[in-house]
Amino acid sequence: MKKRWKINPANKDLQETLGRELNILPLTAQLLVNRGLVDSGRASSFLSPSLKDLHDPCLLKDMDKAVGRVISAIGSEEKIAVFGDYDVDGTTSAALLCLFFREIGVQVECYIPDRQAEGYGLNKPALKRLSETGVKLVITVDCGASNAVEVEYAASLGMDVIITDHHEMPPERPPACAVIDPKQEGCAFPFKGLAGVGVAFNLAMALRARLRDDGWFKSKSVAEPNLRGYLDLVAIGTVADMVPLVDENRVLVSFGLKELEKTRRPGLRALKNSVDLKPGKVTAENIAFQIAPRINAAGRVACASVALRLLVSEDAKEAAELAARLGRENASRQKIEADTLKQALDMLAGSETGKAIVLSCEGWHPGVIGIVASRLVDRFSRPVVIIAIDGEVGKGSARGVRSCNILEGLVACAPLLERYGGHKAAAGLTISKDRIEDFKAEFMRYIDSAISEEDLAPEITLDAVVSLEEVDNKLLSEIAALAPFGVANREPLLCLVDADIVGTEVVGARHLRFKVSQNGCSMNGIGFGLAAMHPVQGPGYGVAFSPYIDEWQGGRNLRLRIKDIRAGCAKSLT
Repeated sequence: MKKRWKINPANKDLQETLGRELNILPLTAQLLVNRGLVDSGRASSFLSPSLKDLHDPCLLKDMDKAVGRVISAIGSEEKIAVFGDYDVDGTTSAALLCLFFREIGVQVECYIPDRQAEGYGLNKPALKRLSETGVKLVITVDCGASNAVEVEYAASLGMDVIITDHHEMPPERPPACAVIDPKQEGCAFPFKGLAGVGVAFNLAMALRARLRDDGWFKSKSVAEPNLRGYLDLVAIGTVADMVPLVDENRVLVSFGLKELEKTRRPGLRALKNSVDLKPGKVTAENIAFQIAPRINAAGRVACASVALRLLVSEDAKEAAELAARLGRENASRQKIEADTLKQALDMLAGSETGKAIVLSCEGWHPGVIGIVASRLVDRFSRPVVIIAIDGEVGKGSARGVRSCNILEGLVACAPLLERYGGHKAAAGLTISKDRIEDFKAEFMRYIDSAISEEDLAPEITLDAVVSLEEVDNKLLSEIAALAPFGVANREPLLCLVDADIVGTEVVGARHLRFKVSQNGCSMNGIGFGLAAMHPVQGPGYGVAFSPYIDEWQGGRNLRLRIKDIRAGCAKSLT
């Protein structure tokens, strides 16, 4: 499908002002303007994030209640359990609190539910087992907001529940002794985009502050934890959960990447070794494409407790064995995912998809359907729901597009669903098998009314039109200061107009190597997944790209990472 190109308008006045005040290139100033950073103070803070920019954790609603209840449990030596989720965010959140409590000398039990057997969030059998072991306080991480019934059940067993979550709050607020979620009504925390691990980190900050004020560390002769050392886990969970990498998340991830580079945790060191992550600067991209998939694989096709054991391990040999196991499980996940995607594409072959895709099948693995849904969104540019049927129950993953709030689509179908929850872009559901066809019809009706065909056209937003001679090492250095890149702070995408494509070459079956020239300046580029465009040659092309440094055999060369090309752009894109 042809992509629609949208160019951010140039603001020459702000380019000049920010360029002068920050001593940066006009183009870099425009990149800041495109991110809403139009005054030098905010722009400077963005370029130089500081831990001092973190918000007061006590601004989170119910934080005082949560801290008070935990302090009471510690003082009374009540047994505490941390209840997590099976994805990367939930696993890193559970590991963070587990390690924090361990460091201050408080023993806790960590519980991660099995994706297939137990599903997402709190469940009664697990709570009963925890109660039977003597647990009196359950702290959820990355889950719990939609578990009102289960929280009531925990109370009937004599257990209090503290919920830490970051998902959208349902109409019925769980009757927990404390609910910490920046998205809940009445929460004064100024940033609503925290990942679950970010919320857990804020709880650890508030707990440390209260324990310090109470003189607890001195009275117990316990060293006060340096929470900066936990930011490696925070960075992994935050990047993996695809929350906005701005505001507090930008600070947490920026410093977390530095901690991950030098981490002394045996589990993370083993994980880095297993993906052959060479010494040097660790990036958000390394997390997203190398580290996170292996942690996720445990929860998708095996048991997430394996990943948790890796993250909290203090033994290098055990960590290496667990990292190798995650590597094998990731390979298994990739095979299952590829097979499921092929089956889904076969089901769609020759049929009209409409404005949305809803597919269901017996035997699909629920651990990979979210990834498959994302692949289909990328290919067809429309909302997708994939449902794996097991007996009389279907477990589904939904993924949206730019113009569609997928969670609102599930809300519209709520009477047909047993459970649902998630975000604007991604959600999950549980449904009875005999209601799937009715759900499909109702969901399709909602999408037909909510979005237009034009809304489905994939869009590329370009930061600026540049000349090839402007792409130099100084520009690359200033672009690097905008990292880490991710949701709400994507890697800058630039555009050439009236460029010559000298030639193309297919690389590795799916990718395309380009040679591009403009006004006597030439540069090589790579277009991942663009092999179907070959051959391309001639003048007058528009080229959408991100510049990068290609390091190969000791050499460093400027290259273009080409996202799309457009013929007939001899003068402009309009």
